Amino acid sequence: MKKIEAIIKPFKLEEVKDALADIGVEGMTVTEVKGFGRQKGHTEIYRGSEYTVDFLPKIKVDVVVPDSLAENATDVIVKAAKTGKIGDGKVFISAVEEAVRIRTEETGEKAI
Repeated sequence: MKKIEAIIKPFKLEEVKDALADIGVEGMTVTEVKGFGRQKGHTEIYRGSEYTVDFLPKIKVDVVVPDSLAENATDVIVKAAKTGKIGDGKVFISAVEEAVRIRTEETGEKAI
């Protein structure tokens, strides 16, 4: 099993969610996060004063998928989240050793 963590722009969440549902990904965890990469934030003016916003709002999507679905899931996330502009985000893939569904105590791929 693989855990895919995607950091994306907030307005791309629905597209990513729909794209994952289309390939059979049934569950995901979504978290509102803040961060920056090469963007380094931006400057805004509020009531005549200029200030720097260092941490930009992003969405973190976590999904755990069988190994056979990992590459396809990664591809659809990248395609759905891409705008071609700086700050589109990143995708991280890591191995998951075990999963347990608490309600039924199912383990492994059955639990996801």
